[in-house]
Amino acid sequence: MAQRKKIKFGAIIHGVGGNIAGWRHPEVPADASVSFPFYKQQAQVAEAGKFDLVFIADGLYITEKSIPHFLNRFEPLTLLSSLASVTSRIGLVGTLSTSYSEPFTVARQFASLDQLSGGRAGWNLVTSPLEGSARNFGKPEHPTHDERYKIAEEHLEVTRGLWDSWEDDAFVRDKESGVFFDPSKLHRLNHKGQYFSVEGPLNIARSKQGQPVVFQAGSSESGKNLAAKGADAVFTGHETLEEAQAFYKDVKTRAIAYGREADDIVILPGISPIIGRTQGEADCKYEEIAGLVSIEKALDYLGRFFEHHDFSQYPLDEPFPDLGDLGSNSFRSGTDKIKKQAREQGLTLRQVALRSATPRGQFVGTPEHVANLIQQWYEEEGADGFIIHSQLPSGLNDFVELVVPILQERGIYRTEYESDTLRGNLGLRVPANRNAVAKVNS
Repeated sequence: MAQRKKIKFGAIIHGVGGNIAGWRHPEVPADASVSFPFYKQQAQVAEAGKFDLVFIADGLYITEKSIPHFLNRFEPLTLLSSLASVTSRIGLVGTLSTSYSEPFTVARQFASLDQLSGGRAGWNLVTSPLEGSARNFGKPEHPTHDERYKIAEEHLEVTRGLWDSWEDDAFVRDKESGVFFDPSKLHRLNHKGQYFSVEGPLNIARSKQGQPVVFQAGSSESGKNLAAKGADAVFTGHETLEEAQAFYKDVKTRAIAYGREADDIVILPGISPIIGRTQGEADCKYEEIAGLVSIEKALDYLGRFFEHHDFSQYPLDEPFPDLGDLGSNSFRSGTDKIKKQAREQGLTLRQVALRSATPRGQFVGTPEHVANLIQQWYEEEGADGFIIHSQLPSGLNDFVELVVPILQERGIYRTEYESDTLRGNLGLRVPANRNAVAKVNS
């Protein structure tokens, strides 16, 4: 049996935070979401910790009730291009929607980031859950959940086809002969499908990692199928090891059914570790963060997942209301999970709202506690690695300085980067250029 890859880590850099009130904490720069020095510092801390990647999330629709970070933040590709110049090994992954973008533009943007960074680009492919996004792009309506994934599948097919427009040795650049490129190694895509018609070719060649790494984050049936069929890595989230193991086995099994190998896809649950010298200190840190959120803000935050539903109309301390199918076309897997847990655990609306606003999770405790859990999830096949979401800027420092050395001493996390590309560090193969392969096989 082949030796398993070592644990992989990514850091989500979220400006003033994914918490609706985290910006109020004294440690958080109030303008962090539009502060390049903040992002630079966090990215360099992650790189010092030998992380595989930094991840920049995104969305296309806001209201007055959106999380503060979402109201005023950088566009991911612009930010990542800047971070490429102040880092050298860490991967640079950004979110971009297939529902509201054209494959040619997406292919060009990520291929450019890939070249700028020397092969460190990654695309977090999303279908955009928020209904209001359609109104920002002149669309009559938001596509249904299932249709968004059909669009995404074709979008990814076209984008990857465009990335292979140029064979890797197409650019001769021979000044003496005057030959700049070999025309036989330039290929038009000529795609005509249900949603897209794209001739090509793309006006930028492949980087040394071949193609940007494709990440996918949906946990619905459609999302898992798309990930298993076409993604290189999966962002996910689970509250228990048992949930993580079931998801891990499910996606890997689906990938094998599509003719892939289990190692062709890297599964990365998101966790929010809070680290203290003692369990009590870690608990206090969590309570300090959670205490910044009012119940009114928590209800607003919960409503975001349910198409901005107004939860203030319900009694706070009675059972969570029966919402029927509300939310099914937005954050489907997330809203189904919220309703299921509320029903099974007999939770009140107050409890659901506060839990949603400031999830605690298991990874709160001493460095040894957090390291032990990470090792358990990894060794018992609940994860190939983790996306670290730090509630406070110091949280990433704590993880790198206190948890990483423990994992390194145990021999399950790298002490040096294996590669200077994202694909290389994740242990993923460089995809062969389809047009070059077709020539050889013809």
